[in-house]
Amino acid sequence: MGYVFDLGNPATNANPFPEFARLRAEDPVHWSPAMKAWIVTRYSDVKQVALNNRQISADRLTPFFKTNQEYQRGSIDSLVRYLNHWMVFRDPPDHTRLRRLFNKAFTPTSVENLRPNIEDIVGHLIDGMEAKVLRGETVDYIADFAYPLPASVIMDLLGVPRADLERVKVWSDDIALFIGTAQVAGNKYLRAEAGAKAMSDYFRGLVEARTVAPTGDMISQLVLARDDRDALSTDEIIGTAILLLFAGHETTSNLIGNGFLYSVKHRDQWERLIAEPALADSAVEEFLRYDGPSGALARVAAADMEMAGKTIREGQRVFAFMNSANRDPEAFDDPERFDIARTPSTHMTFGHGIHFCLGAPLARLEARIASVRLTERLPHIRLAGDAPEWHDSLILRGVKSLPVAL
Repeated sequence: MGYVFDLGNPATNANPFPEFARLRAEDPVHWSPAMKAWIVTRYSDVKQVALNNRQISADRLTPFFKTNQEYQRGSIDSLVRYLNHWMVFRDPPDHTRLRRLFNKAFTPTSVENLRPNIEDIVGHLIDGMEAKVLRGETVDYIADFAYPLPASVIMDLLGVPRADLERVKVWSDDIALFIGTAQVAGNKYLRAEAGAKAMSDYFRGLVEARTVAPTGDMISQLVLARDDRDALSTDEIIGTAILLLFAGHETTSNLIGNGFLYSVKHRDQWERLIAEPALADSAVEEFLRYDGPSGALARVAAADMEMAGKTIREGQRVFAFMNSANRDPEAFDDPERFDIARTPSTHMTFGHGIHFCLGAPLARLEARIASVRLTERLPHIRLAGDAPEWHDSLILRGVKSLPVAL
């Protein structure tokens, strides 16, 4: 039997990079029976998948739902209803319309205006970690910093009370079971449905309130988003709010977590950032490149197509691994080296083309502020646990916890 790539293997999931290197060299467009999908690993091919909107479709939900037993039983109606409005799962012209209207609310100015709030949240969370040490409690960098920072930022942006953070985390974790888990977890679709139902009910209440009395938050801006051609429906606003809350904290939490993990493991790079805070910009780009928060683009072939001598059939799934592309020696010099001063960095982590991540400026801003303030206030921070356990996901790349000593 030939080689089979399987990210469901815990050892491969923990460190997929040797497998990626093998695939790039030997079988860059690899059919994995274990994953029932094509695995694309070279930089040039991953970029081609991102740019090919004619033969490659972002709508991987419709074909999945049509064959899913829970869908046929009507058991995951909320999951179908609201995730189908996520821009990341839509092709033109639907994607074009949603993105155009959403751009009215998510502007560079609106992101930059969040800087003081991000600074305040970062300071508050660092205070909290120091207080836990004084109480003799264990500090978990993920639970105490990397998760609540972006979650609080995106909740403030949307107008969601921070007091609801714990409820939102439960719903988000349930939805995450559906977004690319490698293992077939028991009842994961029903749990994802429960999360989607609870979150949609929650946001429907907020949308109705903002429709009557708009405020300055983004839900109000989405409600008011109008142009001479179209407006967002209530379901589209709810679906977009769920997407923003989910993607806006899950991926950025992983960015802040992974970047910190590799920085303190490569202690010379951490010390360099302490000495040269101006390197924060290039450091964040290296965090994104070296082991980024979004592991792969998930797509479906809309038509038969050829790639690297292989025929990808219509309807087959394709996982284009950005985290492999970002270590391709054809695209980067010495790609296995973690270097916070690396420039330029043409990584693929935010995608490419029409689906380029709309939240990239906000994620970069949060990670830059976090990096500078951590090195200023906690220069001696270090890992205090065993090798971290990585989340079981094809799409979301991050660790579950990181115990630290300050």
